[in-house]
Amino acid sequence: APEELDMVLVATNTPDTIFPSVACRVQDRIGAVKAGASDIQTGCTSSISSLALATAGVASGLWENVLVIGAEVLSRLVDWEDRNTCVLFGDGAGAAVVGPQRDGEGHMISSALRSDGSKADLIIIPGGMSASPMTVETVADKQHLIKMKGNEVFKFVNRNLPPFLDTFCTDSGVEPESVDTWIFHQANLRIMDAVLKRIGVSPQKMYVNLDRYGNTSAASVFLALHEALEEERITKGQRVALTSFGSGMTYGAFLLEL
Repeated sequence: APEELDMVLVATNTPDTIFPSVACRVQDRIGAVKAGASDIQTGCTSSISSLALATAGVASGLWENVLVIGAEVLSRLVDWEDRNTCVLFGDGAGAAVVGPQRDGEGHMISSALRSDGSKADLIIIPGGMSASPMTVETVADKQHLIKMKGNEVFKFVNRNLPPFLDTFCTDSGVEPESVDTWIFHQANLRIMDAVLKRIGVSPQKMYVNLDRYGNTSAASVFLALHEALEEERITKGQRVALTSFGSGMTYGAFLLEL
């Protein structure tokens, strides 16, 4: 029930407003009268960041039940004349409730987050905030829309994600191929295929819905997890790895057993 929630976290890179947060609006609308609220913004990795934060809060005893949401309206922030970005991004939302493990239920095994701020210029919205306040000139120059160095992003992810996931699995006490299903942030099929092959996992173990929604950023992991459950691609007792990368550059992973 909404009144049983202790915290509402919204992973988003396209908030309605910088303040108040989207999470505060959600908390009010659903009647979560005892809950705190906060937006989480770490690019497309916001989904993993919010799940990691929620899990840490529950495990430490700070919270009992946390509503975690991934929601994006990227169609409002793309330049529709820039074919390098407008054909990639989509809108969507998904959610999960994180709570303490109960008898016979699944659990989180591990999580890890990384960042390389030296690559912060690869995916940006350069204008509109305190570093470059919105003016007639910045609007005319489309500085409030997404700019991305696609080739550099591709190279960064293929260089960094495979060794990160390999180490993540080792630290988690599992072999990459022993994970039943891999759910990537749905950014690029070539990247997903290449990363899995690099760590010795068949692409058949990957769930894909990129073809239906595009890159929905912080929402994509939640959408894919939901659909994989609905289609019974993943079932009780299986291990599922969620992973994402995004602007910053950030990347992370979350391993759970259902």
